[in-house]
Amino acid sequence: MAAEYWFNLDTNTVEEGDGSNKAHLMGPYPTYEAAAHALEQAHANTERWDAEDEADELER
Repeated sequence: MAAEYWFNLDTNTVEEGDGSNKAHLMGPYPTYEAAAHALEQAHANTERWDAEDEADELER
């Protein structure tokens, strides 16, 4: 099985495998690099979704 990586919200570190409480983890991610950028990606997704929601509201 391929390694899975998680971003720990308590420690702001990347973890490999099933070590910590999943309630404090984001993931899984396929690579260490992807997990390391989890918060940046989450922020970008939120910005994109907010813009889409705003556009939908303007169309109504």
